Amino acid sequence: MKQDAFRNYRGTYIRVDLDAIAHNTKVLKENTAKDRLMLAVVKANAYGHGLVQVAKVALENGADYLGVAIPEEGEQLRNAGINAPILVLGGVNERGAEGSVRNDLIQTVFDVNRVYQLEKAAADQNKKVSVHLKIDTGMGRIGVRNREEVDALLKAVNDCPHVQLTGAFTHFANADNEEDTYTRRQKEIFDELTAGLPKEIVLHAAASSAAARYPETRYDMVRQGIALYGCRAGSSTLPVKPALSWHTEIVYVKKMNAGESISYGCTYTTKKETVIATLPVGYGDGYSRILSGKACVLIGGKRCPVVGRVCMDQIMVDVTGLEENETSIGAPVVLLGRQGNEQITADEMAGWANTISYEMLMAATARVPVIYAPEQK
Repeated sequence: MKQDAFRNYRGTYIRVDLDAIAHNTKVLKENTAKDRLMLAVVKANAYGHGLVQVAKVALENGADYLGVAIPEEGEQLRNAGINAPILVLGGVNERGAEGSVRNDLIQTVFDVNRVYQLEKAAADQNKKVSVHLKIDTGMGRIGVRNREEVDALLKAVNDCPHVQLTGAFTHFANADNEEDTYTRRQKEIFDELTAGLPKEIVLHAAASSAAARYPETRYDMVRQGIALYGCRAGSSTLPVKPALSWHTEIVYVKKMNAGESISYGCTYTTKKETVIATLPVGYGDGYSRILSGKACVLIGGKRCPVVGRVCMDQIMVDVTGLEENETSIGAPVVLLGRQGNEQITADEMAGWANTISYEMLMAATARVPVIYAPEQK
């Protein structure tokens, strides 16, 4: 999205720091993918950061591959002029097979029928299609699960002259934890089921957490997702920087007496004279109603609690004790990110909402404009 593609009338917006993406890519390449390939996971609009924008910066700063969830995302990258290898991490139906072939995407396969769908699509287009074999070692989503299924899929690939096996991978279910026996068992299964595969193919297993915590799982390529966007949850102690921040501004300030209620359901009642600021953001923008009475925002570099229920378009915060100039109409507010010496991280916000940082980064709805800094040409 170009920065002139929206009108930011109310001062509520997402800011994506592309320099932070560049920094994180370099850090991850040096610390987890040195002498290996690195795949930047940009699925789901690059975790809310901007598919094309992040993909370009990641490739410019050390990423070798891109990872998407569906062929449509890969097609969008191709339409933007990106020629790097793109792996579709999910399965496809017949229409998806045609799209993957047409856009020269690497397609994940895990059953015989999909191999033959890809063969037909490639033959019809007089092209070759590259595939990576997905092995389910304990995630329980997609993938071949035993030697018989591996052999059946390899036979199907060998029977299809337009299909080329160029990789095999798995995904860890519990790699966020140190010294996890489940992760180590998954690695053992992966080693067992990849034994005998062609030596020239690319093996990969480690996403952000495993790449940081289990170096032995890095194989030929590592997949960097959440760490690329600066979340500590996926990067262990690596010096990555959060790339996304969420901003708004004060639209109204009032003094309330003790015993007055705020917002729907009267769930919050003032205990003393209180100064309340109203902000033009709510669950219609993706600021979850679950954050009601739990979250804080940053105003004047200080934490101010969200009081009362989050509304569709507005929230109220307690700014008692702040200086008058800090709470003037139009004063800047940070919902997610840094202001002064204080910071609200995606991990902290996720804790308030009893979810994970991934969801918080992707929470903003389409009516929240995105500003990229520096702006890409």
